[in-house]
Amino acid sequence: MEKTNSKRPRKRNVAVDDIHKFQLVADPQISPDGQNILFAKKHVGEKNNYVTNLWIVPTDKGEPRQFTSGGKDGHARWSPDGETIAFLSGREKPKSQIFTIPAAGGEATSLTSFPEGSIGSFQWSPNGKQLAVSFRKTEEEWTDEAKKARDESGESIPARVIDDMYYRLDGDGYFNSARFALYIVDVETGTHRKLFDRDTIGWFTYDWSPNSKELVVSCNTHRDALLKWWKHDLYRVDAKTGKARKLAGLPEGSKSTVKWSPDGKRIAFAGVDGKELWGVHNTRLYTCDTDGKNVRDLTGHGEYCLSATSISDTAEAVFEDVFAWSNDSRRVYMNFGWHGGTHIVSVDAKAAGSDITFHTKGRKTVSMGNFSSDGKRVALSVGDQTTLPEIAVGEFAAGDGKVKSKTRTRFNAALLSELELSAPESHWIDSTDGTKVQVWLMKPPGFKPKKKYPAVLEIHGGPHAQYGEAFFHEFQVLAAAGYVVVFSNPRGSKGYGEEHCAAIRGQWGQADWDDVQAVTAFMQQQPFIDDKKMGVMGGSYGGYMTNWVIGHTHDFAGAISDRCVSNLVSMVGSSDLPLVPGEYWDGNSWDNTEAIWEQSPLKHFGNVKTPTLVIHSEGDLRCNVEQSEQVFAALKLRGVPTRFVRYPTTTSHGMSRQGPPDLRKHRLGQILDWWAKYLR
Repeated sequence: MEKTNSKRPRKRNVAVDDIHKFQLVADPQISPDGQNILFAKKHVGEKNNYVTNLWIVPTDKGEPRQFTSGGKDGHARWSPDGETIAFLSGREKPKSQIFTIPAAGGEATSLTSFPEGSIGSFQWSPNGKQLAVSFRKTEEEWTDEAKKARDESGESIPARVIDDMYYRLDGDGYFNSARFALYIVDVETGTHRKLFDRDTIGWFTYDWSPNSKELVVSCNTHRDALLKWWKHDLYRVDAKTGKARKLAGLPEGSKSTVKWSPDGKRIAFAGVDGKELWGVHNTRLYTCDTDGKNVRDLTGHGEYCLSATSISDTAEAVFEDVFAWSNDSRRVYMNFGWHGGTHIVSVDAKAAGSDITFHTKGRKTVSMGNFSSDGKRVALSVGDQTTLPEIAVGEFAAGDGKVKSKTRTRFNAALLSELELSAPESHWIDSTDGTKVQVWLMKPPGFKPKKKYPAVLEIHGGPHAQYGEAFFHEFQVLAAAGYVVVFSNPRGSKGYGEEHCAAIRGQWGQADWDDVQAVTAFMQQQPFIDDKKMGVMGGSYGGYMTNWVIGHTHDFAGAISDRCVSNLVSMVGSSDLPLVPGEYWDGNSWDNTEAIWEQSPLKHFGNVKTPTLVIHSEGDLRCNVEQSEQVFAALKLRGVPTRFVRYPTTTSHGMSRQGPPDLRKHRLGQILDWWAKYLR
């Protein structure tokens, strides 16, 4: 009898190059009959690019299959009758368009013929005859055609003549005075017409009325909308004439995502009460009558925030509010982060102050798509700290209302089965004043309790976001390289109530620094961590706090400051989203700088001795590269070991998540090299 080898194949450590093997899914959309889920799947292509196509999988039995092959397809939506699928595609450069394809399969055809520009989103009308589309036309002198003409004639790139403070956005680039407007597209002919363009910044949201005759639009028509973000109103807009009527009596404050109830009687919107400019207060769920009366705050009595977002490098950092009405208009289902997880919850739409019901629980990230027509099924993507997201179908159980999810794809199962992953351990520690702070600790594969390991503290960006129960490639790479990885959600983070988040409003480097010190002490107390070989790193606000740490302690043997904030005085005017005097921080950048300079890490750089790697993208419009230039110059002038890694103008603030694959790998290589030099 032939002998067989019963030993399992030896697993390998996670590698930087595994980025080429990840299959990332997003935007699940269930068909109206609940029988199929449509989704986008992205992977790294052969030409250092990302390939995104639409796939479809049955909700009960059957394997997923590729549905489109354009390579740049996404934002797919079922028609109300389930017969047609519309989606965005960039397959025909330079004009991205909306395409349609029969749900049963066939050739995709271009529906729209917008000029060169950007399509933000679209929605089917409930009767299936029209699409509402947000679109921004590119100014003529900045089109590809104009560029080609200049190249042929030898003309220079034109100057940008700017009158409005909002003329650029990180990840979007420079658009000058162009703005998104709302258009209507006829599904039969593909013709489009502008319907509504009163939003002076272009960040409006919209939803159809159930009878397809109107749309409700949340927008800001103030001439200084970027500075007066709370000046949001709701308008009812006639879908034929464009005649708009403002809903009177709504509370002052930002109003983002808006949705009409299926019975046509109420409108729900996410908002923040008062003059809140920047994510400190909880985003609440409100409803009102269709004339703006009888406003109800459905979630303000609790600690939950609709815009609490978990950060990872294997999913987009989406700070949008996700919610949906039940088909009987009695409840509203929401998706938000809490204690590191992301879950589906709901609230009674009829009465303010009702209990919020959690339909999913546990250490995982459950991202909600849409619901089937009968409201019994919901499209999901589900993942956790050792599992890349996969597509699932959720069904509401009778009685307790729990969502039972069934995973329908396993794109990454084979890869994950061969990897020796580190499963983060969750801990709660006390900060200096007794505040509870959640901390995760990842041990290297093959961990030996009696051995001493170097350790890396990761600090998240935002700051009003959260680390959580999501797969983080960078963390796994560091653990695989032999480091204990520690990450936490100090005060300023979302997902722990408004008081926890608002504790650092205009006061960076105080309560958050107390919590980071508590996490540092937690690391030093671990018998398996070599407290002489600890490093600290972070990006964006995490870069700010890394800069703050090295200016206030010498506990760390090395640091990595990535796309950082270093000088709040210069940050006021160099960011795409300017810091409005008195709204978040006290003072300004010209004649009242004391408060923001005191909170600027650069002020404290006379104390820095820690070798520091500085990373930044020249195309970063959120935290301008000048912030890192100041760090690098100060460290060089002081004789502190440092290196500056600058990525090109074609990359943005989100380079570590969305940048070109080769540059993302280069960044991870630089990080590993730095830690090998200073922590080994």
